[in-house]
Amino acid sequence: MEYEGKDLLLRKFDLWSALSEEEYKELQVLENTREFSRDEFIYFEAFHHNQIYFIKKGYIRIGHLDENGNRIIHDILQPGDFFGQLSLDRNDLNGEFAQCIKSGVSLCSFTVEHFYQLLNRKPQLAIRYSKLAGLRMKRFENRILNILQKDIRTRLILFLAQLLRESKYRKRISEITVSIPNYLTHEEIAQLIGSSRQTVTTQLNLMKESGIFLYSRKEMRYTDIKTKFEWPMPD
Repeated sequence: MEYEGKDLLLRKFDLWSALSEEEYKELQVLENTREFSRDEFIYFEAFHHNQIYFIKKGYIRIGHLDENGNRIIHDILQPGDFFGQLSLDRNDLNGEFAQCIKSGVSLCSFTVEHFYQLLNRKPQLAIRYSKLAGLRMKRFENRILNILQKDIRTRLILFLAQLLRESKYRKRISEITVSIPNYLTHEEIAQLIGSSRQTVTTQLNLMKESGIFLYSRKEMRYTDIKTKFEWPMPD
């Protein structure tokens, strides 16, 4: 029973859902699973790194350190996402780090060679992986375009809408209100939308005053979706 419970944490995500029971058992998920604590680094300033990771539980920040030692955030990942040596050809990661945001992070990892062999044996898995990698790249490209073309308020609204749309832990409070867990600081949001912490704080306060969004340390609450702003209401 313990195996089945932990096994399903990964099985429920898109990349693995099409595999048969026997094919999935070949992954040896438990044997390749590790648990991490709050702020622990999975890798730090990696260059040549021979692992690819799949998030079963928890949140991961991806970034690098600038020349002054400041942490620059590139992306925030959640359950179902993957990271590490994504190209599978052992290119360097240009000094990238991966760090847990909160405690209780659970990751399943494979060496590049092991995962490449798996994709060769399972064509349907290779197709799904390619599609998901493409969507990941498209999401990053859209964020860059937004930074170049849109004002800060619009960038923030689009980013918050993306968080709601992609969250695996949405909770409907009422017919017009939905919440998701908050795992981001104002500084991290600012870096991800190309703004400053002060500006993000100001914009979030304005949203609070207008009644469309509430931000706290524990949750982000999207309020009055139908009447004041067209947040993408989840099913």
